[in-house]
Amino acid sequence: MTTAILLSIAAFLATILGGFFALKFKDKLHYIMAFAAGVLLGIVAFDILPEIIEQVKIYDFAITPIMIALVFGFLLFHTLEKSILIQHCHEEDCALHHKHPKIGIASASALIGHIFLDGVSIGLGFKISPTVGLLVAIAVISHDFTDGMNIVTLMLNNKNSVKKTTLFVILGALAPILGAASTLLFQIPDFYLVLYLGFFAGFLLYIGASDILPEAHAEKSSYKLMGLTILGTLFIFTVTTLI
Repeated sequence: MTTAILLSIAAFLATILGGFFALKFKDKLHYIMAFAAGVLLGIVAFDILPEIIEQVKIYDFAITPIMIALVFGFLLFHTLEKSILIQHCHEEDCALHHKHPKIGIASASALIGHIFLDGVSIGLGFKISPTVGLLVAIAVISHDFTDGMNIVTLMLNNKNSVKKTTLFVILGALAPILGAASTLLFQIPDFYLVLYLGFFAGFLLYIGASDILPEAHAEKSSYKLMGLTILGTLFIFTVTTLI
């Protein structure tokens, strides 16, 4: 477990670097959002869904509850976002552009929850074998950089302050360490972990397709933005293929 904690610290550093990279270049946020949208699509298509399929094959789980969890994740965040807008958006800009700080906080918090479970995955992987733990850790570290970027994108895009955004980046960076350490205390039943994966896939699809990608093109669409989205998807495809 010492190795798991050390590798979760590497995930901490990756998240911090990704977050502060996005903060430094926040004036180019629409380019970052275009790339991030592709990253989210890639994570769902090449990381989460294949893992769900593999777990279904191994444990002979029913696929329907997992797909229900996916739809529930999509619809839950859709409902939360629109409810916040209905209750709190009275200014014209909020009404037109569908932005509110609480939306960013809710979305970033969900992403931090996922990063925490990334740390849990590292810890559980090492309980299976050192090889499995190392492979899981490599996967987590490789995309935690973009997780840090995504936290910044979600927070700043919804009118949160740089100070509050920085706080959420730090919380996101601490999450994998806490997740890995928590595996010393409990076990997660395999079926519930797969349900969570389905739920989180729905969340990522929603914020990618309904929030981040439209906002990236809000001012002006360009082939460069479309290329960055494709590049983000190819980046995750390459990472997941190599590991």
